[in-house]
Amino acid sequence: MPELPEVEVTRRGLAPQLAGRTISGVAVREPRLRWPVPREVLALAGRTVKAIHRRGKYLLLDCGDGHLIVHLGMSGSLRLLPPGTPAQKHDHFDLVLGDRVLRLRDPRRFGAVLWTSKDLGAHPLLAGLGVEPLSPALAPARLHALARGCRMPVKQFLMDARRIVGVGNIYASESLFRAGINPRKRADRVALKDCARLAKAIKQTLRAAIRAGGSSLRDYVGADGVLGDFQTRTWVYAREGEPCRRCRTPIRRIVQAGRSSFFCPTCQR
Repeated sequence: MPELPEVEVTRRGLAPQLAGRTISGVAVREPRLRWPVPREVLALAGRTVKAIHRRGKYLLLDCGDGHLIVHLGMSGSLRLLPPGTPAQKHDHFDLVLGDRVLRLRDPRRFGAVLWTSKDLGAHPLLAGLGVEPLSPALAPARLHALARGCRMPVKQFLMDARRIVGVGNIYASESLFRAGINPRKRADRVALKDCARLAKAIKQTLRAAIRAGGSSLRDYVGADGVLGDFQTRTWVYAREGEPCRRCRTPIRRIVQAGRSSFFCPTCQR
């Protein structure tokens, strides 16, 4: 599913194309997404998109008197297209901005298009989100404090959006490899010095993924229709049985909370 890097790549691709543009129309072909598309969305014509922000895996289109909240779900993508481009089966939502259309394609319909005119920080989907991993707030001491008293494996801890947002399955495995930490280690047993390595590794991994355009495993494409490339250059993810790129030990795969974790048993302790 699209994680923080994919959403950030999408945001960066859309921002210069949409900021300052006036919404000239809205089309909702399928309102039954993860949550029903509210009626307020149909009344967006005439508003101007002032900026596009991101909080975790949510895109936030600032329209001045409110925000359009977009989530890509498990299989969604946003594309910029010329007006009049025929809609395909899974193209559920269009935001028309003069000579371009922002179109949501979501085969599984786990995405969301919502509207709020209230304080974003108090919105039920955003209020409980954790630290932004690319922000200065994710410092070693903060990461260590978040892990205090947390008995779950550190891999699951990294994927808990109530603590840290947007570090999905691929990026958790890759970050732990960079930091030299075994994914099975209990989060509350990761020492402060190791948290320093881990905080740095998370930022390095996510930034590398953003530079690569994200990861395209199934449906994800960027706003320009280009596939992400990060999945072709991973250290451990999806490399079970292949030699570690550092020590040549075969990469191992285990299942944690129903998700595959990949690691090097020699490099990660």
